[in-house]
Amino acid sequence: MQKHSKNGVSELPATHDKKLRSAAIGGAFLMAMSAVGPGFLTQTATFTGQLGADFGFAILICILVDIVVQLNIWRIIVVAGKRAQVVANDVFPGLGYLLSALVAIGGLFFNIGNVGGAGLGLNVLFGISPQAGAVLIGIFSIIVLVIKDALKAVDRTVQVLAAIIVLVLIYILCVMKVPYQTAVVHTFKPTHIDFYSILTIVGGTVGGYISFAGGHRLLAGGASGQKDIKYVNEGALTGIGLASIVRVMLFLAGLAVVTAGYKLDPANPAASIFKSAAGNFGYKFFGLVLIAAGLSSVLGSTFTSVSFLDYAVSKKGNAKFDQFRSWITIGFIVFATAIFYFIGQPAKVLVVVGALNGFILPIALGILLVAAHKSKIMGSDYHHPAWLTWTGWIVVAFMAYSSIAAVMKLL
Repeated sequence: MQKHSKNGVSELPATHDKKLRSAAIGGAFLMAMSAVGPGFLTQTATFTGQLGADFGFAILICILVDIVVQLNIWRIIVVAGKRAQVVANDVFPGLGYLLSALVAIGGLFFNIGNVGGAGLGLNVLFGISPQAGAVLIGIFSIIVLVIKDALKAVDRTVQVLAAIIVLVLIYILCVMKVPYQTAVVHTFKPTHIDFYSILTIVGGTVGGYISFAGGHRLLAGGASGQKDIKYVNEGALTGIGLASIVRVMLFLAGLAVVTAGYKLDPANPAASIFKSAAGNFGYKFFGLVLIAAGLSSVLGSTFTSVSFLDYAVSKKGNAKFDQFRSWITIGFIVFATAIFYFIGQPAKVLVVVGALNGFILPIALGILLVAAHKSKIMGSDYHHPAWLTWTGWIVVAFMAYSSIAAVMKLL
């Protein structure tokens, strides 16, 4: 059986399969690298310094939550064949606009930290000012996102950046004495559980725009309906695996530094890990990681946040929005870059916005779980897996409780 492409030429199933597999892998890397941005580097280093091996428990919870959230959200978006905000409006008129506001605002403020983080990375490597570095990163991001075949350019850029981060972390772990046994014991049997650290790390790695990045990328690649669920599973699990590997590696590197007796610099805790591990050479490596993490997160945050402003459900509507997409994208990046240039302080922004995204997660996931059981949205022959439904609601309840506990602690 053949399909017809937009230009009227028949498209073989093998070609369609290749296209969606490419979109799934693109979505996996976009989601994973959006999760592993400067915010994650800062949050992981900060809490490892404060909690030591007990922070492994928060990493474990983060990975479990990630699996439940990503598999639910990717599946619901793709089976419905609509972006999350459109699905939310189908659940209850106006909910989509609320969701768009929460995700886009969170993404916008995260982008301040992303642009600033990458700018700081250029400062470490080449000595230019962080502000000038942020401007260069902003310009490069705009070029990648607005050129022809932008999705393909984003996919390739993010994949290269992921390889850089993984290789650098492998090197750091090789030169450090890592307390693996202590890490494993405290991960599964912590002596202290800190809900604020859990809320922040989950919010910073799977909350807000991050949980929708992969699903919206797969949708943009042409996936739609139950027939494409296999690409959901392939993309989501690949992305979760990649993000989890980087999370664990960075935690182990931080723990090795802390247990060796080094004190992390509160002004730049992530840099302390690399500098303590390998001196000035390690510090330069940190700059490289920061550039890769910041740039990939700028691309993921901008792509996903802008997609939340698109409510079109037809080809004609999509074409109309595409006329303005480039200008919205440019404005999104310019705003974040300008805020960092004139105000700065990305480290504080990243930790606070990570917590904010933790509040957004139970709202967003709850809306989509309701949608998953509405036949007018998902189709009369679709049945959402019971295990995803129950674990999804457990995550909603857990994150809502963690949010309240964190607020009570701060008051």
